[in-house]
Amino acid sequence: MAEIKDPENTIIMETTKGKVVIELLPDVAPGHVARIKELTREGAYDGVVFHRVIEDFMAQTGDVQYGKTGSEQFNPGRAGMGGSSKPDLKAEFSDKSHVRGTCSMARSQMPNSANSQFFICFTDAPWLNKQYSIWGQVIEGMENVDKIKRGEPVRDPDTIVSMRVAADA
Repeated sequence: MAEIKDPENTIIMETTKGKVVIELLPDVAPGHVARIKELTREGAYDGVVFHRVIEDFMAQTGDVQYGKTGSEQFNPGRAGMGGSSKPDLKAEFSDKSHVRGTCSMARSQMPNSANSQFFICFTDAPWLNKQYSIWGQVIEGMENVDKIKRGEPVRDPDTIVSMRVAADA
């Protein structure tokens, strides 16, 4: 089991495939880390589907608007098109590399359009470097991320069962 060094900057994500522990990187992307923690503490990610999962690339989730199962606005056909009610974030691109287990914000063509959606890299993805805001790194449970059902869109997708800041768990 991974050692949690800083519970305030660690996420415990329970998925339908098992537990994933993510070390947050507030020194790299303070605004994005703050947003992830804010939405996590609101329970916004609980029940959200992995709507776009590409073999040998990444698993994308975090559409709290259309991708949250059990909510009034849940719409599998629109999952991936929404965000949260909060304003979009200013990009925090860094020199960190997208490697296996990197957690990074999804966005549109506009650099400052990240909101709530994020992805976890299955493999190294150097073409994303300095173009997406990296906010975390999986330190335990990558084997569970590897089990997430693939698709674009995913039929009968896996979900985030619960997501908690370790300090609150």
